[in-house]
Amino acid sequence: MSANRLAAAVACLIALGGGGCEEKPPRLTGDLIEVPSGQDVRFIEAVIDKAGPAGATARFRFLAPAIGTGVDADTAAGDMQMLCDSYALPKTDGMVPEPQQIVISLSAVELPFGESAPDVPQFFEAYSIADGHCIWEVF
Repeated sequence: MSANRLAAAVACLIALGGGGCEEKPPRLTGDLIEVPSGQDVRFIEAVIDKAGPAGATARFRFLAPAIGTGVDADTAAGDMQMLCDSYALPKTDGMVPEPQQIVISLSAVELPFGESAPDVPQFFEAYSIADGHCIWEVF
């Protein structure tokens, strides 16, 4: 730990005793990504170490709070196609093994990968890769 980080941590601990150190708000995930629907979408992470039914799979996870408050699955599908074509697919160049499938997921809140949360709206779409394009697959 750097000296600056250590000093900041100690100062925060001291301030906690006097109530002067508030918990930081949750970190905003990634940069805002422009999608066709106009909803706020931010990159969470790419998971590339878990194989899917088609073999090597690159999963790109995004935070999209509006899917919990009005953006429906049809609208989200257009956003997810764009995220696959314009965001995820270019990032798969050079991945080893080469992904055979890309999965795009949108979640209303940031959840750890694989965690079940029935009360949190989430959308998932799977795409095969052909001729430099994402092809929607029935998931």
